[in-house]
Amino acid sequence: MWAIGPLETMTIFRNRLNGGQHECLEWLDKQRPNPVLYISSGTTTFMEDEQIRELALGLEQSEMNFLWVLRDADKGNVFVQVRRPQLPDGFEERVKEKGMVVRDWAPHLDILGHSSTGGFMSHCGWNSCLESMSLGVSIAAWPMHSDQLINAVLITEVLKVGVLVGNWTRKDELGSPSVISEVVNKLMDSEEGDEVRKRAEEFGNELREATAEGGVSRIELDSFIAHISR
Repeated sequence: MWAIGPLETMTIFRNRLNGGQHECLEWLDKQRPNPVLYISSGTTTFMEDEQIRELALGLEQSEMNFLWVLRDADKGNVFVQVRRPQLPDGFEERVKEKGMVVRDWAPHLDILGHSSTGGFMSHCGWNSCLESMSLGVSIAAWPMHSDQLINAVLITEVLKVGVLVGNWTRKDELGSPSVISEVVNKLMDSEEGDEVRKRAEEFGNELREATAEGGVSRIELDSFIAHISR
């Protein structure tokens, strides 16, 4: 048995943009040193219109800086028309000083690795969790389905590098804007949030060391490769 552990961290810093910089990264550059909450539900998870509305109002109430990648889930079918998620009327105009909404592709790893990104509101798909942990970014966990609940428990209750947003036992109920605002402020602007973000940063350092040359995970991987190729 080989305890190989995560592999993503070996290449995570090499996946950078080639050429020009995305406009959201230019926006992030201007936010330093203010921490920004990054929100993305990945490529296979979508939010209902009412959930989007509640989240938007919660972000507005929180008064925290945020970068929200808001797009419909990939359908895997070029003939299916992509839904354009709707935000509350006037939302983007009201939050333009503190928030940015991106409706198309965005450089996920570059956003997570940016110095202004202080938290990540995620559906807790495993790739997203691993990327966020590897980069030392704390997580506001909002699981939707499949393995995401288990991942959220690992993040919030075991590793303690995040806080829970959604409640799986009442997954059909929408979180109110006040609850969302409270969780966002808890993660981004409280003593408890500071501790969570500190643990996330320390855990990220441990992950990167483990997968670097000479790290415990890298040694295990090299041993496995040596065994199967002898």
